[in-house]
Amino acid sequence: MRYHLKWMVPRVVIDTNVLVGALLSPSGHNRSVVRACFEEHVRPIVGETLFHEYEDVLDRSAMFQKSPLSAVERLRFFEAFLSVCDWTQVYYSWRPNLRDEGDNHLIELAVAGGAAMIITNNVRDFHGSDLRFPSIKLVEPGQLRKELK
Repeated sequence: MRYHLKWMVPRVVIDTNVLVGALLSPSGHNRSVVRACFEEHVRPIVGETLFHEYEDVLDRSAMFQKSPLSAVERLRFFEAFLSVCDWTQVYYSWRPNLRDEGDNHLIELAVAGGAAMIITNNVRDFHGSDLRFPSIKLVEPGQLRKELK
């Protein structure tokens, strides 16, 4: 029997684009990231800003016209996803001045929650930051499996 200790599982920040990608495609790397969360291979963290971003995006019906999930099913998925997340309070704004101002909160959350990785489809948007956090890896969904080995 394999014992799985939650405190040994790497904490990660899942960018909204990964969550959306998982809901729009029945397979693929984005879906494998979400699966890794549910199977406790990684422990996602969420804070107030990311929670509201998830909530806002998942409520956009036009975005999910090609999704196999209805609005109610997306809500149930979101609730299930949140059940495997650790809530993290961000007390300090680092403002790393990323190319996309809307991504700064992901770094702040990762720092506040002691995350090992930020998993995103937009890794290049995080380059050129005014601040560096070498303990936090930027990982594309397809790289996650390699990072967990």
